[in-house]
Amino acid sequence: MPYCFHSQRSEPIQTIQAADAQERFLRILEDVERGERVQIERDGQTIAEIRPAFEKQIDRAAVAQAIASMKEFRKHAPKLTLEEILAARDEGRA
Repeated sequence: MPYCFHSQRSEPIQTIQAADAQERFLRILEDVERGERVQIERDGQTIAEIRPAFEKQIDRAAVAQAIASMKEFRKHAPKLTLEEILAARDEGRA
């Protein structure tokens, strides 16, 4: 049985029946390692949720500030060609 997706939270949660979870436990763990959440249901009721032990917290204000800073920098930065960008990236590499 394929996973179902719910949008009760900001990210999709995979839902799987308990009997299927038992058969596919290693795959579920791999999904969780990639940051996904998995709900396990029995008789239409959620009985468990498996989630990563340490979820990344995104500071959206910091991300917005970083983007704004980059945009401001680009207004005053000299225009570079692709070749110049690649040369700067590769500078000092042996």
